[in-house]
Amino acid sequence: MRVALVNRALDPGALLREVSAPANGAAILFVGTVRELNEGREVTGIDYSAYVAMAQRELEAIAAEAAARFATPHVVIEHRLGTLAVGDASVAIAVAHPRRGAAYDASRFVIEELKRRVPIWKREHYVDGTREWVDPTARPAPSEAHASRASEIGLVPAEPAR
Repeated sequence: MRVALVNRALDPGALLREVSAPANGAAILFVGTVRELNEGREVTGIDYSAYVAMAQRELEAIAAEAAARFATPHVVIEHRLGTLAVGDASVAIAVAHPRRGAAYDASRFVIEELKRRVPIWKREHYVDGTREWVDPTARPAPSEAHASRASEIGLVPAEPAR
């Protein structure tokens, strides 16, 4: 189990290798990236900043909770800080477990708790030159502009989990 806040490009493959073990039948790698569109506005990049000491402690708590709840010590989380461009990886989470269901569940638990609890803030940069702080816990419904732009670039909204 390991967590880190970093100021360098993430290496998701290294995280996956870190959780690899002969007993594990499944390894899940989640990589969050800077997307080009948010709330109908074209994004050119994001600044990530954090209350580092508290963010580190909270990431450690989340990793420990995931390890206990899903019975695996193979949890690695890295979150990047600084200025990132569209397409850059901002967060990588690797989880391995003997069973795929638990690995998927642990990975989902980690990213949802990270978004909810960890004091990492993001300020989006837009094509028009403006910048705005974004609430990572907000989950607005996709706007018509978003749906239209998503269609233009070939994205299809995912079906809700059942």
